[in-house]
Amino acid sequence: MSEQQDPIKVMVVDDHPMWRDAVARDLSESGFEVVATAGDGEQAVRRALATGPDVLVLDLNLPAKPGVQVCKELVGADPRLRVLVLSASGEHADVLEAVKSGATGYLLKSASTEELLDAVRRTAVGDPVFTPGLAGLVLGEYRRLAAEPGPAPDDAEPKAPRLTDRETEVLRLVAKGLSYKQIAERLVISHRTVQNHVQNTLGKLQLHNRVELVRYAIERGLDDE
Repeated sequence: MSEQQDPIKVMVVDDHPMWRDAVARDLSESGFEVVATAGDGEQAVRRALATGPDVLVLDLNLPAKPGVQVCKELVGADPRLRVLVLSASGEHADVLEAVKSGATGYLLKSASTEELLDAVRRTAVGDPVFTPGLAGLVLGEYRRLAAEPGPAPDDAEPKAPRLTDRETEVLRLVAKGLSYKQIAERLVISHRTVQNHVQNTLGKLQLHNRVELVRYAIERGLDDE
């Protein structure tokens, strides 16, 4: 019995037709539902809004509109959208810009087909997927962002919502950079239970994604406990 009842809906955005078609074919043959493809940034935004994919596999180097702008617009329109950047560039500036624009993960094009398929599956459930060596860089950027003063609140800050002990425990491990799978193994609970705790925590804190969640946890020093 499959855990995923409905196939994960994926859209592939890349300006190289052969690469785009090959990725779409690999995903389709592995049971994903490829709802659209696009070859430039503006086309990507239009088609993603029309088809509502679960995961956007996105190249950064696009004509008409850069990938980070595409990511920012689409995640802004639907915070539930997961974006996996698939890029030839391992430049730190590109990785950080992608994460700040709302990408869930970042994979280099040198990855194998199996690595890509696994990355899309994990991205769909909100796990951050990064080419080895980039995860530490991203966590460091989260810490830097958390250290920056945020915008001044309009009124007195409302009382922080009450998290359960288990939600706090999961939040602490998320802030340390662990994947949902690693958290499940450490706490001896199921992957789905970890997802539920994260979703509940996002709802209570009125946050939209894992980037905001990690920043919230680091601001409160939970990653050091």
